Amino acid sequence: MGVILTPNGTAARAGVEGAAAITDNDPYFKALQAEMADKGFLVTSSEALVNWARTGSLMWMTFGLACCAVEMMQASMPRYDLERFGIAPRASPRQSDVMIVAGTLTNKMAPALRKVYDQMPEPRYVISMGSCANGGGYYHYSYAVVRGCDRIVPVDIYVPGCPPTAEALVYGILLLQRKIRRTGTIER
Repeated sequence: MGVILTPNGTAARAGVEGAAAITDNDPYFKALQAEMADKGFLVTSSEALVNWARTGSLMWMTFGLACCAVEMMQASMPRYDLERFGIAPRASPRQSDVMIVAGTLTNKMAPALRKVYDQMPEPRYVISMGSCANGGGYYHYSYAVVRGCDRIVPVDIYVPGCPPTAEALVYGILLLQRKIRRTGTIER
C-alpha cells in the first residue's frame, strides 16, 4: 500500500523543547525524510500505517489521585496544548488508549485502578506520573500505600518528579509515541 506525504519538518519541531530532540535523533524520521527526498513518496504496509495513525490519535484517561493531577491538567492548557500532538482527554475508559496514573495509589484504590484498566480496549498503555505512582513516594512506608502502580497494572512510561512538571509529562507522552512507532504494539 502506498501513501503520498508532503515533506514538512517544521510541524514535528514546533512545541516543547523535547520534541525537537526526539525527532532529530530518531532514525525513523531520518529514514522517512531520506525516502521522501529520494522518491517523493512513501511505500508502507497497512500495519505500519495503522501504528503511525495510532501515535497521532492517542486518547488519554485521567486517573488523578493527588497533587500530580494538577500538573496533568496543566499539560492540556494552552501553554503546552497536548492536542497539537493528537492527544486528547477522554472521560470513559472504553474510549481511551492511555491511562495516566498521577498520585498516590492506596490499597483501597488499587482494585478500582485494575478494573478501569481492564475496561480499556487493546492496545492500551499506562504512564506512571510522579514518584508516588512510580514507587510510593513520600508515603512509601505507609501500610495503606501501594509501592508503585506497576504492581497492579503494567507500566509503559515512568515520569519522575514530585510533582513532575507539565513539560516532563509532555516529554513522557512523546516518548510513548516514539515507543509505539518503534515497536508497533507493546508486548506484555
